[in-house]
Amino acid sequence: MEITEVRVILKDSPDKKLKAYATVTFDNVFVVRDIKVIEGTAGLFIAMPSRKVKQACPRCAYKNELRSKYCNQCAAPLPIEASAQRAEDIPASQTEHKDIAHPITQSFRESLQKKVLEAYTQEKSKTA
Repeated sequence: MEITEVRVILKDSPDKKLKAYATVTFDNVFVVRDIKVIEGTAGLFIAMPSRKVKQACPRCAYKNELRSKYCNQCAAPLPIEASAQRAEDIPASQTEHKDIAHPITQSFRESLQKKVLEAYTQEKSKTA
């Protein structure tokens, strides 16, 4: 699989960790949007697009935020999920979000990150 195009949209706020969003096209046939370019303590890295995990109410099926004690729709108590109990040692931001799409191998992840960060550097140099 080849990365055929990378588009980067810079974010304006210099004091924030989120530096840009990227859209990546694979083999001219598949697109992944909202890949984030983030500045961490060890430098720039990419984060794959993700979504918040929801928990359905057993009474009314309304989808509530994970770790909610009561349903926001019908106020019924929500069961404590086994995964939520296990996740107490993991930071909440990692357990409440799941990647929508992500590389399976480390080598492809590194290749994707390299291409996105190269495109980010090029885009940033245009505005400087």
